[in-house]
Amino acid sequence: MSFLSATGFFLLGVLLGTILPRFPFLMLSRTRGFNTKLPPHPEPLPLSPHLTQRVLHMRMFYWMGLVVVILPLILGIASVRWGNAAFGFGLWVSSSWLILNRLQYFVGGMPPPWTKQMAVELQVLADKAESSDGCCNWASPHWGVSGVYCPNCNSKLSDMLRPDLGRKRSERRPFGFLYLLLTDGHSVLTFFDQIPVAEEE
Repeated sequence: MSFLSATGFFLLGVLLGTILPRFPFLMLSRTRGFNTKLPPHPEPLPLSPHLTQRVLHMRMFYWMGLVVVILPLILGIASVRWGNAAFGFGLWVSSSWLILNRLQYFVGGMPPPWTKQMAVELQVLADKAESSDGCCNWASPHWGVSGVYCPNCNSKLSDMLRPDLGRKRSERRPFGFLYLLLTDGHSVLTFFDQIPVAEEE
């Protein structure tokens, strides 16, 4: 096998090993029937039980990757042993990296894009808007890219950044797909928050 051929099989394995474990949140959540209760991307989302449920669904899809990754991991090991070694090594490398990426959260790494705490906070804000403690008499909190706002009184109710929520993206398909692969569902603003800022003397 030539070097170029081996490199091509390796990259193909890496690509498949990257996409397959992320299939639940990349594809399943984009189906038409799954998005009938939410406005189209990138419009802000009104806080509601449907939004809370969507965050919990996306959280489930995220951790489901640790189950789905078993398939490319086993296929990669089998390919290294009995089939195309370059292809199998690519599958094995990308699958192992996803497992490490998911598990690093438990040792102090970046949290997942969707958490139970996020769903709880959204529901608390929605309940508060319907009570006498709302930000205004016509409180209607919406979750925008950079936080939760009330469009009626322009109050910012939370700084919680909005991750991808499984809606069909407004960008053309290749660009939207690449964006999801690069960010893994996180809001792009999350990565700017990770950049340390030097303190002024």
